[in-house]
Amino acid sequence: MSGTRTPTLTSRYERAAGGWGDKMRTLGYGDAYLGFLAAPPHRADPSDRICDVGCGTGTFAEAWVGVYGPPAQLTLLDPSPAMLTRAETALHRHGAATEPVPDGIDTFHPAAPFDHLLAAHVLEHVEDPVAALQTMRTWVNSGARLWLIVSKPHWCNAIIWLQWRHRAYRSEDVAAMLADAGWHLDSQYTFPSGPPSRTSRGYRAIAS
Repeated sequence: MSGTRTPTLTSRYERAAGGWGDKMRTLGYGDAYLGFLAAPPHRADPSDRICDVGCGTGTFAEAWVGVYGPPAQLTLLDPSPAMLTRAETALHRHGAATEPVPDGIDTFHPAAPFDHLLAAHVLEHVEDPVAALQTMRTWVNSGARLWLIVSKPHWCNAIIWLQWRHRAYRSEDVAAMLADAGWHLDSQYTFPSGPPSRTSRGYRAIAS
């Protein structure tokens, strides 16, 4: 089982970390994540424990804090120390205390269950996405939420593939992977505009 980026990919993220957050905002991903997290019907509780899986520079976690405020615990999980440093800085500007963990999915062991998992563009880079989802299921109790963003088939992703060699998945394939891994697909979210509307789709799932 492996849910970790390859060392080569991690080193490339290390090199890209400096301008990653600005690029995400410029392309509209920060606003797209805000819309996804704010979509009804679910609302979060200030006592919730959150983990941003493969957090990068923290854009998804920033959106969470923008919608729901700082959570009781916010774990930032990423194998790239450079990405983690920038994610911490970004979240601290919003008053959120963070727990940075320089680790991958298959070797991380949380001290207590999470209430929500955030995972943006993670499944596209792991060797076995079902195994990664199964591992993430062990980090939560039944009823916990997974907020998942996955690349979808589109010619824009063909261009992105030239740099990152990522995969893209149809919605029915994501639904099947979630079911195989012990998650119930609750809803899908279509990003309304900009590059996110062409490259990505949001999925909210509940731990069975």
